[in-house]
Amino acid sequence: MSGQQSAAAGRPVLSVASEVAPLVKTGGLADVAGALPGALAPLGWDLVTLVPGYPAVLSALGDRRELWWWGGLFGGEARLLAGRAAELELLVLDAPHLYARGGGPYLDASGRDWPDNPERFAALSWAAAEVAMGRAGAFRPEVVHLHDWQAGLVPAYLRAAGATRPGTLVTIHNVAFHGLAPAERLAALQLPGWTFTPEGLEFWGRISALKAALVWADRITTVSPTYARELLTPEFGMGMDGILRARAGVLSGILNGIDTRLWNPAADPEVLPYTTPRGKAANRVRLIAEAELGRIEGPLCVVVSRLSEQKGLDLLLAALPRLLAAGGGLVLLGSGDARLEAAFRAAAAADPARVAVRIGYDEALAHRVFAGGDAVIVPSRFEPCGLTQMYGLRYGTIPVVTRTGGLADTVIDANEAALRAGVATGLMVHPPTAEALGAALGRLAALHADRAVWGRLQRAAMKADMGWSASAPAYAAIYRDLAGVG
Repeated sequence: MSGQQSAAAGRPVLSVASEVAPLVKTGGLADVAGALPGALAPLGWDLVTLVPGYPAVLSALGDRRELWWWGGLFGGEARLLAGRAAELELLVLDAPHLYARGGGPYLDASGRDWPDNPERFAALSWAAAEVAMGRAGAFRPEVVHLHDWQAGLVPAYLRAAGATRPGTLVTIHNVAFHGLAPAERLAALQLPGWTFTPEGLEFWGRISALKAALVWADRITTVSPTYARELLTPEFGMGMDGILRARAGVLSGILNGIDTRLWNPAADPEVLPYTTPRGKAANRVRLIAEAELGRIEGPLCVVVSRLSEQKGLDLLLAALPRLLAAGGGLVLLGSGDARLEAAFRAAAAADPARVAVRIGYDEALAHRVFAGGDAVIVPSRFEPCGLTQMYGLRYGTIPVVTRTGGLADTVIDANEAALRAGVATGLMVHPPTAEALGAALGRLAALHADRAVWGRLQRAAMKADMGWSASAPAYAAIYRDLAGVG
């Protein structure tokens, strides 16, 4: 594309995301934004992704063309650049006053939100609206696909402009993040006064970028069918359940997929390649050596996760003695809540032969952990979709998950009937308590001890389709509806 719609290209879609893998990533949103262009291209849709000009994005951008310039975009000059990076067609909002800084996309080096986050992502939304209306020297999309609150103001800006606009779709990756700003910043964010009502983007006296998208986008999706149902309830809707119930007719759940090229135990350069459970065994031996553990007779469980209460890692700490009593071990890779980090470090110090903890994130190590583990523990209290359990299935690493969101949609519990039928792929935990997780870990150890049953469980897991073959057509159908094409 590089700023101009190719004559041979499919129908154009503008995808607006605050992060995109592999260029910048803090979670599953980036993985989805990075995977959808490749998944939808064979179906006739050309996605161009608009992302902020973080230093990592600009350094990866190849040949670039300047398409547009703003003399004053929320506090400074900005350029719209077009180019390619990591096999993605990109539009990059180069605004140094907003994005040229250390820390992460949303947090400073001390872990606090950047105080100007409302302006930083309002600028992204403003630029997206300009592109959508053909005002920024780039292609004009038939559909605008928004991801989470960071792109949430796009429909508000389009409505305020009153111009002919393309259809809009917002995907909720995690409804817990609302993109809130004080009401007095309404004018600074260039939002008309009529938008600030209970029927609009006002949320308990504040501006909510997510609510703007939920109110004014033409269609709403989220990242699993179960999470779509959960969002309609006060327990999971995080204050947005009312508006989502009102718009339930345009809400659907489309399960995320994973990039099966990058996550492929048969060709993963970070692992000892395998296609069967027998071939996986060498990776277990290597992981135990790398983690400097002793002999592990029971299941070697792994965690690759943000450490937070949402992810239920406090439940794992409480249930860990049950796993160790059954002869199992634990390898954990992650970071997050300082108290959980300290608690897991203490667990490793107390039993270094069976518990290994690496605080931080290392993509290559994550691949080795999935390949070497017997089971991956995902005890989330809520989980919109989750990719960790999908990586586990792909690598024959049996997921132990709570029955919520996308976890419930991707794992088949190893109950007696499912085991007999040969379709079981993991273990389901319900309710999300330490007691229930402990019982599941005991059941895991019993299954692991029966080598014939365990092998069947691994083979069924590895056969599960975790790619985009079903989900990409579902997005394409929504795009066709929004673009008014058959």
